[in-house]
Amino acid sequence: MGIDSHKDLIVWQKSMDLVEMIYRLIKKLPGDEKYSLSDQMRRAAVSIPSNIAEGKSRNSKREYKWFIGVAKGSLAELETQLKEINRSKQWQTTKNQV
Repeated sequence: MGIDSHKDLIVWQKSMDLVEMIYRLIKKLPGDEKYSLSDQMRRAAVSIPSNIAEGKSRNSKREYKWFIGVAKGSLAELETQLKEINRSKQWQTTKNQV
């Protein structure tokens, strides 16, 4: 069994799981964080499997690598947003203790 489409790629499957996790996380965010970061997080998360799929469907390895690079950039963007949420939570905890 070979890799016939992007759906056969484990990285695409895992990135689709990540999208679902991000959507569940966004629902749990407090109001201020939900509105400030949720759209950016959704776009970044969805961009990861989307770019993997588009790259896999292209005609050359060069194009595929380029789209993988874009997906990696979206992953870094999402990671940054998740770290910001974590930092914000720590700040709120510290602020409430002072």
